[in-house]
Amino acid sequence: MPRLDSTTVIGRFAPSPTGPLHLGSIYTALASFLHARSQQGKWLLRIDDLDTPRNIKGADASILTTLETFGLHWDDSVVYQHQTLDVYNDRLNELIKNHQLYPCTCSRKNLSSPIYSGLCRHKSILPESPYALRLKTDSRLISFEDGLQGLISHNVAEQDGDFILKRKDGIIAYQFAVVIDDYQQGVNQVVRGFDLLTETPKQIYLQQLLGLPTPDYLHVPIIVDAHGYKLSKQTQATAVNLTTPSSVIFTLLQLLKQNPPLELQPAPVAELINWAVAHWQPASLKNVKQLTA
Repeated sequence: MPRLDSTTVIGRFAPSPTGPLHLGSIYTALASFLHARSQQGKWLLRIDDLDTPRNIKGADASILTTLETFGLHWDDSVVYQHQTLDVYNDRLNELIKNHQLYPCTCSRKNLSSPIYSGLCRHKSILPESPYALRLKTDSRLISFEDGLQGLISHNVAEQDGDFILKRKDGIIAYQFAVVIDDYQQGVNQVVRGFDLLTETPKQIYLQQLLGLPTPDYLHVPIIVDAHGYKLSKQTQATAVNLTTPSSVIFTLLQLLKQNPPLELQPAPVAELINWAVAHWQPASLKNVKQLTA
């Protein structure tokens, strides 16, 4: 796939087709869109559909319709993760040849800590046993400057341990797929929710291991409900209202601390989006971790 000039800002939004988009999803999509467009950049759409047991038929079409309704128009063709399976497996085979992966039969039930101890690193696994593929990690310190959350330093080996790149059910793990996907699409700017900040060091570790460039990262606050729970499909967050898109966008701009003028409240979506691109100030969200809808 041809790579774009590195001076061109390339952002992306990568939802999973596990249901309709909710307010928190649109919030993150809008932040990502505004950050890219305010720098005259491209904004790409990728459907993260590798976790097939969780996918819902028709959810991808619903996502596209929702984004268009809210004036979030993407560049280029929509990319689906399942189209990249050969690339994932080729990269995994490289790591296997370099003795950087090992089979692991552990399950969450028999692990006493979220930090993997390396139990299967030197264990012989029967070929017929179902196993995941884990990455051998070393003690290097991963440091990066997040656009909103500041300097982050993390030792993956000590704070996470060896982590999974391919699950027992044969599904490519998120950590690995997202690194390959962003590289394949030339993404050099990742705007996403604060809840994924702890996953970023693992992804940078993989980028370094594979010799891939590291994008700029900016983790925006997550939206929580009145009980403090993140809006998500797991917490039964309701689908965003498509009948009043201008009202929703205006509310989201307020949540993004962009202070849209009240006279814009009844404006069409396109006018609101144009104003937001021209006035985008992500620094208003600096060091904020969560916001209540």
